[in-house]
Amino acid sequence: MPPVAPQKRSVWPWILGIGAVLAFMGIGVVILIIALASVSNNNNNNRMVNSNSNNNNSRLANRNANAGSNTNARSDLSSYNDDFSSELWRVGSGEYGRTWYEDEEFHMHGTKGRYILMYGPDRSDYSDENATVRVTTKSVAGDSPTTGYGLLVHGQMENSQFRDYGFLIYNGDSPKYSIVQHKSSNETKLVSWTASDAIRTGTTPNQLEVRIRDRRLDFYINGQFITSITDSEGFSSGRVGFYSSDSQEVAFDDLEISR
Repeated sequence: MPPVAPQKRSVWPWILGIGAVLAFMGIGVVILIIALASVSNNNNNNRMVNSNSNNNNSRLANRNANAGSNTNARSDLSSYNDDFSSELWRVGSGEYGRTWYEDEEFHMHGTKGRYILMYGPDRSDYSDENATVRVTTKSVAGDSPTTGYGLLVHGQMENSQFRDYGFLIYNGDSPKYSIVQHKSSNETKLVSWTASDAIRTGTTPNQLEVRIRDRRLDFYINGQFITSITDSEGFSSGRVGFYSSDSQEVAFDDLEISR
């Protein structure tokens, strides 16, 4: 009998088996990539959450620190400045003295044995209710008026009579200051002449400052605290102004009113 021919085996089972193995391997790779991406995304999210949390904590800490360091700050603080480059104040001559503008300053002098005062323009900018008022002033020739010159606050005309508080200095030899009150056009000394080494002599300018808080008035010369008074008359508000006496010329500049 002729020999039996060997049966040919089909290659398809091998192909299918290898394909199945490759498919499983591909699925495994895809799953691994997805898992790694998920871990990376979670790490990024964690970093972002931590970063945002740290930033928010830092901002909160800064806000708290700022709040702690500025508890006395006034958030609504506003200022009005008059550098006397515009001629807003009244000028002229009379029996009590003269006022005029010169070199972007406001100048004035009285007549011998008398004093002259001038309130600022009748505008809300010059109101001094609960304000801090500063002005720079000087004796033009270095010879200070013998009965002083300086800054007025709470100035107002009532029935053709003036009333205010005056912060006056004498910057000649043995410099000194005084606080006066004008009421019904009469002058009364509230603080008698007091020596002060805060006052600069000669033609060197001095900065006068009054800080008004309700009925308390604090007075400063060149940034140095001098004294306080209480507004016993209840003037409470008015306009800022300037004062001089005798015939020596004085000048005012850089008026600032902060509220």
